[in-house]
Formats: sequence, structure tokens, C-alpha cells
Amino acid sequence: MSPKQNIALLIGISVAAVMVLFWYPPIPQDPAYHNFADQRVIAGIPHFGDVISNAAFLAVGMLGLWHLFQLRNDPVCLIEKQEALPVAVVFAGTALIALGSAYYHWTPSNETLVWDRLPMTLAFMGIFSMILAERIDVKAGVVLLVPLLIAGIASVMYWQMTEQSGHGDLRPYILVQFLPMLLIPLLLWLFPARYTGGRYIVEMIGWYGLAKGFEFLDADIWEWTDGWIGGHALKHLTAAWGMYALVRYLKHRRRLADDFRDQAA
Repeated sequence: MSPKQNIALLIGISVAAVMVLFWYPPIPQDPAYHNFADQRVIAGIPHFGDVISNAAFLAVGMLGLWHLFQLRNDPVCLIEKQEALPVAVVFAGTALIALGSAYYHWTPSNETLVWDRLPMTLAFMGIFSMILAERIDVKAGVVLLVPLLIAGIASVMYWQMTEQSGHGDLRPYILVQFLPMLLIPLLLWLFPARYTGGRYIVEMIGWYGLAKGFEFLDADIWEWTDGWIGGHALKHLTAAWGMYALVRYLKHRRRLADDFRDQAA
């Protein structure tokens, strides 16, 4: 298939995903979502494990920004300087997740959950913009960053407003969170790489999937570990490790010569 056909395929899948999701009725936030297994108060910190585990996001986000700063003039790991913008958004969003998520888990509610989800949309949309820039076109990926970020933030604000009106609707936020993770593997498969190290991106997606599994098993893992750690804290640690895969990608990737791009993994 030609690049134009591949782009048309991605657009078609996106449109189909939107149509399928909005065929369903509005999806409100389950109030039981806030009832996490870890109810410990240690050193005055409520929900201790779920709060403290967010330190991993802060560490990874700051480390990623530091590596990006070091590579600002390196044409081997950063072919065009404007590629740094979505990467910076990814790691800044990751660091902010630590603050927003810790705040939410300190006092779980719909009101505080907003501050957990907002920085997550920055990271999701930043990653998507980064992959678009690398695999399709640098300028297009960077230009799309702003509307993608607006869409991500708007999805959270829409959910908040609908919850306040008594008719909560998570559908746009679900789309923002999961559609990029559906499209990114296709982007890796359909379009040639500009750098080595594509396996790190695949690794990131794998760790993210595992993190979502831990989230659903929060109470079960708490029981299996005899109250040592809950699934939600493991979700934080695993998701942060997935973001660390992007740090490693940034650190180890190398520019591919044009003649060898089609062979990139």
C-alpha cells in the first residue's frame, strides 16, 4: 500500500472507532472506582501505596526531560529540533501525572480525578504526536500536537461538566486514552522508521497494557499480597516503567540512513 493509502486506513479506523464508541449511550463514572484497596494511613498519608507510587512518574518525567535537554544539539538522536516539542510534552505530562495522581489518591473523588486525568491526556497526545512526526511527517506531527492536546483536555472537561449535570459521559476520554494505543502499532507497521530502537515503543505499549490489567485487579492483588501492595499502586509503577522505555528509546536510538529505513523494526 502507498503512504496515502496507509494514511487513509488510519483515518478510516479512527472514524470507525468514533462511530462505534458513540453508538453506545453515555458512560458515567462508576462511583465504586474511587474505592481502592489500599486504605492505609502511614506517616499521615492516606491511601499510602497509591499516593507514594506516583513518585515513579515524577522520576521518569524529570529523567526524560534531562535526556532530551542533553540531546538538543545531537543530529543522530534528534534529526530535526522541532521533534523535541512533542517529546517534551510527553515527559512534562508524565511528571505532572505524579502531582495530579497523588492529589487524587489523597482524597479520591470525581472532583480530584480531573487533576489525575488532565496530565494523562498530555502524555497520551504527546506520544501520538511524537510517533506521527517520526513515522509520517515531522511538520504534520508537530502541527497536530496543539489540536491533539486541546482534544485531550476537552475530553476531560467534557466528562467533568457532564458529571456535574448528572449525566456523566466518559466516551471522549476513553477515545483519547485508547485510540492512540490502537493506532500507534499500525503506524509502526505501516510507515518506515527514522530511528533505530522501535522495540522500545512496542515495550512501552506492552507495559501500559499490563498496567491496565493491574488496575482491574486492584483488590485481588491486595489480597494476594496480604495487604502489602494493591493493584493500583502496581499500575502506577508499571505504567511509569513503560514511560521509562521511552527514556531508553530517546537515549539509545540512532538516525537511520534513508536507504535502510524500510528495514527498521
